[in-house]
Amino acid sequence: MVRLASIPLAPHRAAPRHRRKKRATSAFATRLVVMVKEPVVGRVKTRLARDIGAVRATSFYRSTCAAVLARVQRPGAWRTILGVTPDVAVTSPAWPFSIPRRAQGGGDLGRRMQRLMDASPPGPVIVIGTDVPAIKPAHIHRAVKALGSHDAVVGPSPDGGYWLVGLKRRPRVPRAFASVEWSSSKALQQTIDNLSGLAIARIEQLADVDEARDLASVGSAKGRIILPAAS
Repeated sequence: MVRLASIPLAPHRAAPRHRRKKRATSAFATRLVVMVKEPVVGRVKTRLARDIGAVRATSFYRSTCAAVLARVQRPGAWRTILGVTPDVAVTSPAWPFSIPRRAQGGGDLGRRMQRLMDASPPGPVIVIGTDVPAIKPAHIHRAVKALGSHDAVVGPSPDGGYWLVGLKRRPRVPRAFASVEWSSSKALQQTIDNLSGLAIARIEQLADVDEARDLASVGSAKGRIILPAAS
């Protein structure tokens, strides 16, 4: 296959702007679904809240969410969509209104992710959360590239879970999340077992922030992240 980007264009044959725009909004473009939870004190980062307090934990979640969303919006490479919970928060001003939204629906994390996978238009779908401060566009680019030659892609976490999962969804949408023990060291392996027989790629391992000791990892992450001040 000839890569168009490797062929220099003469000045008078520059690629028309409207063609580049059409390619970026292709019906088969990759969707990046960012799972978000309405940042209400006492309802987000509850494990972290036990260590640093509910107000500081919510402040951390808001800042990290804003930083991750600011980084991963790349209209020319993929379409970013918010998967919102609870469903009544789908119109919340907590996130930029410029990003399309979809309610996650009920059930455990697996049922909600599967629902978003099933409901998305044709094309690959990648799902991430917003409690991993180190997520950068380069990570998403690698996941998109991996789905070009694999059926699925995962980004492992040190605790046995994962911070990213993506499915090509062709020729079918696999049941990737059935009977997974979420928030356990078995989550990644159980998801991989559900994808048995498919080609699975792995990208970088990244850590989320669940407890106060995890906050040390935030210092190496770039972006508009504001660490909550101690009271």
